[in-house]
Amino acid sequence: MLSACGAQPNGGSGAAPPSLRSGVYLQNIDRGVRPQDDFYRYVNGQWLARTPIPADRSNYGAFTILEEAARDDVHAILEQAALAQAPADSDRQKVGDFYASFMDEAAIESQGLAPLQPELDRIDAIASARDVARYIGRGQRMFVPHPFAFYVGIDEKNSSEYIGSLYQTGLGMPDRDYYLSKDPRQSDVRHKYRAYVGDLLALSGVPDAEAAAAGVLAIETALAQAHWTRVQNRDARKTYNRLDRAALKKLMPEFDWSAFFAGAGIEEGKISALNVAQPSYFQALAPLIAHTPVAHWRVYFRYMLLNAQAPALPARFVQLHFDFHRRTISGIEEIEPRWKRGVDTVNAAIGDLVGKLYVERHFKPEAKHRVDQLVGHLMDAFAQGIDALEWMTPETRKRAHAKLAQFSIKMGYPEKWRDWSALQVHRGDLIGNEARAAAAVFERNLAKLGGPVDRTEWYMTPQTVNAYYNPPANEIAFPAAILQPPFFTVAADDAVNYGAIGAVIGHEISHGFDDQGRRYDGAGNLTDWWRQQDDEEFSRRARQLGAQYAAITPVPGMSINAELTMGENIADLAGLAMAYRAYRMSLNGKPAPVIDGFTGDQRFFIGWAQGWARKYRDDELRKRLLTDPHSPSEYRTNVVVANLPAFQSAFDVKPGDQMYLAPGRQVRIW
Repeated sequence: MLSACGAQPNGGSGAAPPSLRSGVYLQNIDRGVRPQDDFYRYVNGQWLARTPIPADRSNYGAFTILEEAARDDVHAILEQAALAQAPADSDRQKVGDFYASFMDEAAIESQGLAPLQPELDRIDAIASARDVARYIGRGQRMFVPHPFAFYVGIDEKNSSEYIGSLYQTGLGMPDRDYYLSKDPRQSDVRHKYRAYVGDLLALSGVPDAEAAAAGVLAIETALAQAHWTRVQNRDARKTYNRLDRAALKKLMPEFDWSAFFAGAGIEEGKISALNVAQPSYFQALAPLIAHTPVAHWRVYFRYMLLNAQAPALPARFVQLHFDFHRRTISGIEEIEPRWKRGVDTVNAAIGDLVGKLYVERHFKPEAKHRVDQLVGHLMDAFAQGIDALEWMTPETRKRAHAKLAQFSIKMGYPEKWRDWSALQVHRGDLIGNEARAAAAVFERNLAKLGGPVDRTEWYMTPQTVNAYYNPPANEIAFPAAILQPPFFTVAADDAVNYGAIGAVIGHEISHGFDDQGRRYDGAGNLTDWWRQQDDEEFSRRARQLGAQYAAITPVPGMSINAELTMGENIADLAGLAMAYRAYRMSLNGKPAPVIDGFTGDQRFFIGWAQGWARKYRDDELRKRLLTDPHSPSEYRTNVVVANLPAFQSAFDVKPGDQMYLAPGRQVRIW
């Protein structure tokens, strides 16, 4: 996944910049910085100097500017739909009424906790360990993060079938380290979290809420102690553990699986096997469920429900939720305007329906055509890169070509939209709308079991500013929102487009060959297709790249986790190298023009750096260093380009320059 990649900032506004011919944002370049010493600040320095982080953001940059433009577009669609009096059960009626239900603050305030009361009563009725298991099952239908999540996905060792999977969850804070770290900052966050849990419970009428909060924190801390780390969870082989029902019972003998499936509304015969991503976690979870007093589970479930639903509840709940999750965790100063939260809520619940309307209005076919061409060139460039790998044996090279040839490419939006016809959406019933939408998604996913794999399905909405690679489908997808100005401009010079959207395409293709993606074959099956000596050489080069990132300390006392970010770092490096190769191929041997004083190669690398202009609040950066598989944006620029000989040639980088990396230390993987 690309994550924080997107449009070039333009002085803090989303307006298209004037320098479209070259695509270089001249007003952002800091001429006081040498590109040979700090390329990131040379390209983006003026923008960094003049652009504050908005009070309602944890970070701000190229990606967020384009993201906000897409949100503005969706906002206009939802506002018009809410006023349209569209026919009942039409797409416009559903998205319009869903949005209107969020925006009706008066109704939400007057209803208080009444919309949640039936669920709270159901929690209060839990009286046994069997009831606990049943309610964990019920939580799956609401997507409320209980101790574990059940979902349906493609079987990674048999990519022609779906399988149900179990995955660790259950924490109210972003990561296990928030519970276990001895860092004084994290201790302070834990103290504030306990207060938040108590305040939320007290608002819902729980007596002695402070003691109740201590019980919740005790359960979550026990879960955190059993959680696998994010690095462990990146390992595709270790997180594939297919167990039949007998093996599942042996793993968790104290847990009532029949009650769980009944609570989730899953027919017993529908599940013959499950993939258990973190077996040791589930092994530790069973006695925790069995031996923790049921009364404590009731409080935990109540808190988890309130925490998940707080943004849709009266203002006092919204404020508590913001103060901890946004202010304490990420350093955000102000809550976003209600309309922005409304857009995000509808997108999260029924984003496909919104996406259909978004595509009708905003997707430009000419952009798709141009990007289709770029994809073809990038695929050719990657194939040439495979042939040029001096360290890869012919057998593995042949298999790499076979996988590349089987890539599926999705552009813009789905060819087949999901069916939402059964969903009922009512004005004045926000909580009900969210619950019905969640249940519809759960039932749709459950229905996949036993059926053929739908290769047309998308896992992002068209209005999402991002892209992804899906290993078991061996596919890359580029939603419509990332295929438009200012990130990608049809009229802009090829060099910058190759350095920007071309490198995005290269990044996603490269995920099929990063440290985990390379373990899947062309059909999407998790299998070992590498010869041992190739595997060892790839791993050696990956470790060499990881060492470059591990040496970086973005904030005092916190370095980049090279193991957590390895896949994204490899995809950045390989993707940019591939995009450069494709750009040079596109010239057909002809010299590139000099535009705005920059050669074609210089504009290519500037195009890459422009996409990464970004500023972070300190708390947000600390959170990302713990949880984000992407390196901070500055290093996604400088570390990557320093490894490419073409960059050193383009900007005449020499020994002694800060951006210089000796040839023997430069890493090439693909």
